[in-house]
Amino acid sequence: MALYSEKVMDHFRHPRNVGSMEDADGIGEVGNAKCGDIMKIYLKIRDDRVEDVKFETFGCGSAIASSSMATEMIKGKPLNEVLELTNKAVTEALDGLPAHKLHCSVLAEQAIQAAVKDYYARTETALG
Repeated sequence: MALYSEKVMDHFRHPRNVGSMEDADGIGEVGNAKCGDIMKIYLKIRDDRVEDVKFETFGCGSAIASSSMATEMIKGKPLNEVLELTNKAVTEALDGLPAHKLHCSVLAEQAIQAAVKDYYARTETALG
């Protein structure tokens, strides 16, 4: 059995939504000191929906794949649904991650939550 699924390899080799966003409405950055992964998520919000999303990730293939999949999963979604995204959902969408790489999907969840929280802080809006 392969260590990584075809979906993980696809999102690693061809990541979606890579890059920064100068006019982001919310930015979330998280890291894991133990493994050295750093994930930054940028959100563009319109009418309480994620109109656009970008990411910059410094880390392993699982971290990049998790970032890519998570951004695909929230694009176009209302913020209340975005806040419900879990690391388990990201892992399942990738057809699994090795146990020692599950922290990568946790970082994706945390970075997205941090970006939404930043958006609410900037707009002085109560969390969804």
